[in-house]
Amino acid sequence: MANPLKTEVIRLYKNLLYLGRDYPQGSAYFRQRLKSAFMKNKDVTDPEKIKQLVARGDFVIKELEALYFLRKYRAMKKRYYEPEK
Repeated sequence: MANPLKTEVIRLYKNLLYLGRDYPQGSAYFRQRLKSAFMKNKDVTDPEKIKQLVARGDFVIKELEALYFLRKYRAMKKRYYEPEK
């Protein structure tokens, strides 16, 4: 794995690990799934394939952020608005 790609992969792993702390099914579950996903692709050496995998990881980061924002929005809505009937 080339050096710039290695740093990109490590950055992605750390960001996902940080975001996994608030995962609804628990941080231990998220950490286990994250580790297995990275270990499954540890032998990939093609730079283009690595870039595709990093792009997919960035997409997962965006999806997790959207999930967390939606959860916060729902909590705020419950707090400040009356339930709809």
